[in-house]
Amino acid sequence: MIMGEIMVNLKRKILIVFGTRPEAIKMTPLIKEFEKCSDFFQIKICVTAQHREMLDQVLEFFDIKPDYDLNIMRAGQDLYDVTAKILLGMRDVINDCQPDIILVHGDTATTVATAQASLYKKIPVAHIEAGLRTGNIYSPWPEEANRRLTTQISKYHFAPTQINRENLLNENIAEENIIVTGNTVIDTLFLVLEKIDNNLSAQLFKKIQKLGYGLSDNKLVLITGHRRENFGEGFLNICSALKDLAYRYPSVDFVYPVHLNPNVQKPVKKILTGINNVYLINPLDYLPFIYLLNKSYLILTDSGGVQEEAPSLGKPVIVMRDTTERPEAVEAGTVILVGTDKQKIVENVTKLLENELEYKKISYAHNPYGNGTASKKIVDFLREKLK
Repeated sequence: MIMGEIMVNLKRKILIVFGTRPEAIKMTPLIKEFEKCSDFFQIKICVTAQHREMLDQVLEFFDIKPDYDLNIMRAGQDLYDVTAKILLGMRDVINDCQPDIILVHGDTATTVATAQASLYKKIPVAHIEAGLRTGNIYSPWPEEANRRLTTQISKYHFAPTQINRENLLNENIAEENIIVTGNTVIDTLFLVLEKIDNNLSAQLFKKIQKLGYGLSDNKLVLITGHRRENFGEGFLNICSALKDLAYRYPSVDFVYPVHLNPNVQKPVKKILTGINNVYLINPLDYLPFIYLLNKSYLILTDSGGVQEEAPSLGKPVIVMRDTTERPEAVEAGTVILVGTDKQKIVENVTKLLENELEYKKISYAHNPYGNGTASKKIVDFLREKLK
């Protein structure tokens, strides 16, 4: 018993913290990789539940059981409320866990508040998906600022691409503390596609059908949109472009899982309701979303993660944002950046629906976000650094 306790104490204690569905999706393969190295690492998982229901869907699917759950989600709270609750909650978690290092992901309030809490306890932070930049502190907002602040606090930086690494070096981050890994979302994507191929396709088809869209032989354009910076005129332009495209291409299915935010719901339903080939459905769980993504012909999105996932499936992406923190995707030719300009949206969708050569050029482009080995690279790096 005593020897067993000594062995546990010799292990490096890792606290992994996340709060939203996208973070859970991207941290899942890392958790699984750490579990393979239980001889060296003792991991604890904390969720802030910055997203509750959507987060729980991912945890349940991947059978992840958090050791700590701050459960901060409340109706009507703003960024001040969210950040303060996470900061205070993480104080208690850190005091109880006493980790050697804390891992955070990306750019959420959970990320930056956890990094700040770690700083107050002088515990090193490792930042997954580090070095993404647009150069505009208000776009995306507040994610760009969250990234920059987290970088300044973090000790280790896991950059998905070489461009991300260069951004960090330009901010005077020590070269020996940066490694280019690819993005863990590609690791997750491969895990999920394997599960779907094995036995879930029919079940997912029925689930999407119940939401109001039955897959057909028509080309499918999948739409996602929820960014704060697009609220107002931006969403009106997006919806107007979709309306024009739907009438122009009646044999193409336009499927839009509509975010529950009223700033999204109101313009979408006002402009797009009643058009025969536009399917406004409820937000999708991760698994049916990936299933639909794989069935799509092309994607229109303002999401960050979709810019990484879709190219691995050979799906062209039109990004309805003025800036992107993923310029390597633009350079690689896997995405087209159009902002919320109605004419640009219509022109680029038209080009990809009508010009097969243009479509193939994008769909065959190299995905700059890796080959599904990011999590292993991160764990190997930390094992070496924490010896």
